[in-house]
Amino acid sequence: MNIPNFDQILEKYAELIVKVGLNLQPDQQLIIWAGPLEVAPLVRKVVKHAYKHQSRYVTVLWVDPQVRKIRLQHAPKDSFNEFSSWKPKGILNCIEGGAAYLQIWGTDPDAFTDIDPEILSITNRVRSENYRPISFHQGRSSIQWSLVSFPTTSWAKRVFPGEKPDDALKKLWQAVIKSCRLDEDDPVNFWLSYLNQIDKRADHLTEKAYRSLIFTGPGTDLTVGLPEGHIWGSGGGISEGGFPFIANLPTEEVYTLPHKDQVNGKVSATRPLSYQGMFIDKFWLRFSEGKVVEYSAEIGEDKLGSILDTDQNSRFLGEVAIVPHQTPIAQSGMLFLNTLYDENASNHLALGRAYKDSLEGGTEMTEEEFARAGGNDSLIHVDFMFGSGEMDVDGVFADGSSEPLIREGEWVIDV
Repeated sequence: MNIPNFDQILEKYAELIVKVGLNLQPDQQLIIWAGPLEVAPLVRKVVKHAYKHQSRYVTVLWVDPQVRKIRLQHAPKDSFNEFSSWKPKGILNCIEGGAAYLQIWGTDPDAFTDIDPEILSITNRVRSENYRPISFHQGRSSIQWSLVSFPTTSWAKRVFPGEKPDDALKKLWQAVIKSCRLDEDDPVNFWLSYLNQIDKRADHLTEKAYRSLIFTGPGTDLTVGLPEGHIWGSGGGISEGGFPFIANLPTEEVYTLPHKDQVNGKVSATRPLSYQGMFIDKFWLRFSEGKVVEYSAEIGEDKLGSILDTDQNSRFLGEVAIVPHQTPIAQSGMLFLNTLYDENASNHLALGRAYKDSLEGGTEMTEEEFARAGGNDSLIHVDFMFGSGEMDVDGVFADGSSEPLIREGEWVIDV
C-alpha cells in the first residue's frame, strides 16, 4: 500500500483520538481494547501520544476474531455459555478507577457468515452479559470513551471486491482519511469547531421538545414517539468528570432515545447491517407499540432473528438518529459495511439499549424508573441505517401540530 506520508497520517489520527476522541487528561490512565493485530500500528501511536499527553499508565488488551472463529467451529457445543470473565472485569476495574476507555477495531464483515446463527446468538448474548457493566458506564458517560475502526485487508476486500488486496486497502484508507478529516492541516481544531455546529443543532432539537417524529420514504412509514424530557446529543459527550469527548470518530449525527412503547409502522433498511461478523441485507421491520412484530431480510434473515431474540427488550428501540444526506460519507457513494461509518451517511435506529444521558435525570434513575420514563434496557445496542436522499422527517408537538425537519434528506430548519 502506497499512501504518501502515511506515517504522518497515523500520527494525526492518534493525536485526534487522544486529544478529541478521548480528551485524555494529564495523569489519567487509559485502557485500550483492540484487535486484530493488524491494528497495531495505530495502537502503538495512540499509546505514544497518550504518554506524551502525560497519561500515568496505558493498558492494551488484544483480541483476534480468527481465534474466536476457531472456537465457534471446533469447541464442544456445550461450552458456548462459558466466558473469560477476567477481561471485562479488568476493563471495569480500570474504568471505575477513572481510566479513559478506547476501542480500536479492524472490521471483517464476513468473519462469521458461515457460523451457525444459534451458536453466534449464544456467544453474543454471553459476551454482552459479561460486558454489561462496561456498557452501563458508557451509557451514562461515566468516563471518556471512544470507538474507532482501523482499515484491514479483509474489510477492504469486502468493500472493493474487484481490486487487488493492496489496492483495495489503499482505497479504503483514502476514504477513511477523508471521512475522519485527516487530510486537514489540523484535524484536532477542525473537529472541535465542527462539533460545535452539531451541538447547536442538538440543543435546538432539545428545546423543541417534540413528542414524536414521523419518517416517510421508500419502504418506510414510521412514527417514533419521544419521552418527555428527552435530550438530543451529538457524537460528542461530557463525562461525569466534566470532560468533553467523542464516542465515535467520525461523527455526523444528532440522536436521542425513542419512547420504548411508542414506535409504530414499517421501516426499511437502506444499507446492509454488518454486526459482529454477520451480514444482513435488504431487510425491513414492522413495529407495533414499540416492539418488532414482523421482519424480513433477503440476506441473513436467520441472523437478524438471532439479534432480535437476544433478550426480552432487543425487539424495542434505544436510539433514533438524524443524519443529513449531504455528509461526506453519504456523498461519497461508498458502502463501508461498517456501522461506525455507514451510520454517518444515513438516519439510523438502534435496537436495544438506550443511553441514560439522553433523558433528563436519566443517569440518576434506577432501571425501573428509566423504563417507566420510556427508556429501554437490553444487552445489545445495534444500529441500522434507513435514511436516504428521498426521506422526509417531521417533528410533532404535544398539541398535535407538526413542522418539517428534513425534506429529501436535508435539514429545512435553520439553527
